Amino acid sequence: MSEPTQRPTLLPANSSALERGLDLGFGALLDRIAPPFPELMNPSETPVAFLPYLAADRGVAEWSTSAPEAEKRLTVELAWPTARQAGTRKALENAAKGLQLRPEVRAWYEQTPPGVPYSFRVRAFSDQPYSAEIDARLDRRLADAKSERDILSVTVGLSAFGSHSIAAATFCGELTTVYPVFIEGLETSGEAFMAAAMYTVETSTIYPQGA
Repeated sequence: MSEPTQRPTLLPANSSALERGLDLGFGALLDRIAPPFPELMNPSETPVAFLPYLAADRGVAEWSTSAPEAEKRLTVELAWPTARQAGTRKALENAAKGLQLRPEVRAWYEQTPPGVPYSFRVRAFSDQPYSAEIDARLDRRLADAKSERDILSVTVGLSAFGSHSIAAATFCGELTTVYPVFIEGLETSGEAFMAAAMYTVETSTIYPQGA
């Protein structure tokens, strides 16, 4: 009979029997749990309740508990790219995208006429209702994403999309009139019959004789 496999342990050599028993017991309980990684650390797959902890782990400074779930997941997903690229155009774009906005960032040398050196013009468009709270959150996120020397000019606009359809219909048909065939020189002949009938009825009334 083979001996059971020795489980790795962090207990010291002079551990007591109780400590070794607890170590084996808790180890067996942990083996029953399916490893939550890597889904737990994936912003798009982690449970909603774990998103605040994942945001704290990634250094998210601006967080709203009442924000939609899609916004929370997007904020966590863009946290590391924004921090790595802080002070760049990409970081400013990610700061606005985290709030489900569509940003357009133009540096001072791309403006006509050129703007103040080290200034950026940020235009963000929203498809959803915009409020003063979202505006303040956008300012905080942009302040964290820009460098100390950058000067920002922020404009927010609302956009709406729709579709229109153009259609046309054509009805085509042919009208055909059929006339009887007429051939010159063709004569038609036949016999005509006439008949008459007479129907005669006589009515007789018979009375009984008296005694």
